[in-house]
Amino acid sequence: MTDADASSTDLPPADRRSTDLPPADRRSTDLPPAPDPDDNRRQVLYWRLLARLFDPEEQAALEAASLAVVEDIGLPSALLDPGASVDSVVQRHPELADEFDGLMTPEPDPDGARDRAAEVRRAALASKLLLNVFSTGSGTVSAGQLARWQSDAGWLERSLGCPPGGLRGGRGAGAVVDGGAGLELGAVEADLVRRMHLREVLADPALAARLTPSMSLIEQLLRDKGNLSGIALANAKSLIRRYVDEVAQVLRTQVEKATVGELDRSVPPKRVFRNLDLDRTIWKNLTNWSPEEERLYVDRLYYRHTVRRTTPQRLVVVVDQSGSMVDSMVNCTILASIFAGLPKVDVHLIAYDTRAIDLTPWVHDPFDVLLRTNLGGGNDGPVAMAMARPKIAEPKNTVMVWISDFYEFGRSQPLFEGIEAVHRSGVRFIPVGSVTSSGRQEVNPWFRERFKALGTPVVSGHINKLVHELKTFLT
Repeated sequence: MTDADASSTDLPPADRRSTDLPPADRRSTDLPPAPDPDDNRRQVLYWRLLARLFDPEEQAALEAASLAVVEDIGLPSALLDPGASVDSVVQRHPELADEFDGLMTPEPDPDGARDRAAEVRRAALASKLLLNVFSTGSGTVSAGQLARWQSDAGWLERSLGCPPGGLRGGRGAGAVVDGGAGLELGAVEADLVRRMHLREVLADPALAARLTPSMSLIEQLLRDKGNLSGIALANAKSLIRRYVDEVAQVLRTQVEKATVGELDRSVPPKRVFRNLDLDRTIWKNLTNWSPEEERLYVDRLYYRHTVRRTTPQRLVVVVDQSGSMVDSMVNCTILASIFAGLPKVDVHLIAYDTRAIDLTPWVHDPFDVLLRTNLGGGNDGPVAMAMARPKIAEPKNTVMVWISDFYEFGRSQPLFEGIEAVHRSGVRFIPVGSVTSSGRQEVNPWFRERFKALGTPVVSGHINKLVHELKTFLT
C-alpha cells in the first residue's frame, strides 16, 4: 500500500464521505424533464398577442422571438405584420386558406394525444386574426381600412365555423351566434364606423363603392341622412338599398316556406283534371277490378281540395325607433314589407319614440320606410298604442307585434294596461325584446314578468323566432 493509498483509507470518521447514505438523506440526482420547445414557442406567440392587444407599441424582444418561431415552423413573417390583411397573406400563401377555415374549432384527437407542433401553428395564425380584428388603434378610419377590417372579421368568423356576418349581428337573418362574441365584434365595427369621416367618404364615389353594408354602417347613415345631399346622399341611399335587399332575400326565403292557409273543406273541390286525385280514385274503385279483363272500372272520380280559407289576417307591427332599437327597426321594417306582399295579409306599421308615425302607406318598400324614420329620442308607448288600437277591426283575426325594450319614461303602467286590454279583446299580442341577427335582447324586467303572467311571454330576440311565430298565426 502506498502513502497515497493509506491517506485515502485512513481518514478520520468525520472526514469520510459515504456514498451509501441512509434513505432519508438521499437526494435524487434526476433533473426535471426539459421543457417542450413547442410549449415555449406557443407561449412566446401568446405573450406577444397579449402585449400587442393592450399596448400597440412593439416589444422588441417579443417581436424578435416571435419572428424566430414563425420562421422556424415554416410560416410567413407577414403573419406578424400589423399592416398586412389576412386576404393579402392568403393571396401570397394560398395554402394557408384551408388552415384558417375552422382554425378555432380543431377536431380533438380520438386518442387524446396533443399535437404540440400543430398547436404552435394555430397560435401563430390565431394571433394574426385576433390582432387584426381587435387591435384597431385610434383616430380616423378610412373606407379602405373599414373594408379590410370587415374582410378580416369574415376570416375570424370562418375560423369559428360561423356564417358571414354571424359574429357581427350583420347581414343575413340566418346568422346565429350564442354568447357574447357577436356583441364584441359588432361593437368594434360600430366604433370603426363612428371614426370614419363618413360624409367625405360618401361624397367620393370610388371610396363609397368600397364600403360594405353592415348594420353599424346603416345606423350611421340613417342618423346622418339629414346632413347629406347630392352625391353623398345618393351613395348613402344606394348602401341602404343594398343592405335592405340582402336581408330581404334571406327573410323572404324563410317566409315563403310557410303554407298559404288551411284548406277550406266546406267548398267542394273543383272538378278539373289538374285537381284529380288519381291515387285515391284508384283505391276507392279497387272493388271494381276485373281480373279476367285486367281492367279497373271507375264508378266515381275523386278530386283534391285546393281552395284555402280566405279570412284576411291583419298584422299590426309597432316598433320602438329609439336609439337602442336601431337594428330591430331595420329588420322589422323589412320583415313587415315581406308579409305585406303575402295574399290575404293586411299589414300596418307604426314607429315611435316620444311621438308615433304611421308608416303603413310605405310598408311595401322598406327602403322608403327607413328614410322616413328619425332615430333617437325616448320611449312613449301609450302614444303608439293610441295610434295602433283603431287599426284592430276583428280582434280574432289580428296579431299585434310590439318590438321594444319596454324602458318607458315613467308611463309603464298605462302602456301595460293598454296592452292587456288589447290581449283580452282577442288579439294575438307578441312582445319582442329586440329583433337582431345575433339574438340579443334587453327587456325591462318589470314588463317581462307581467307579460309572462299575462300568458304572452317575450319572444326570443332572434328574428327567426319572430318569423316562425308570425307564420304560425298568419298562414
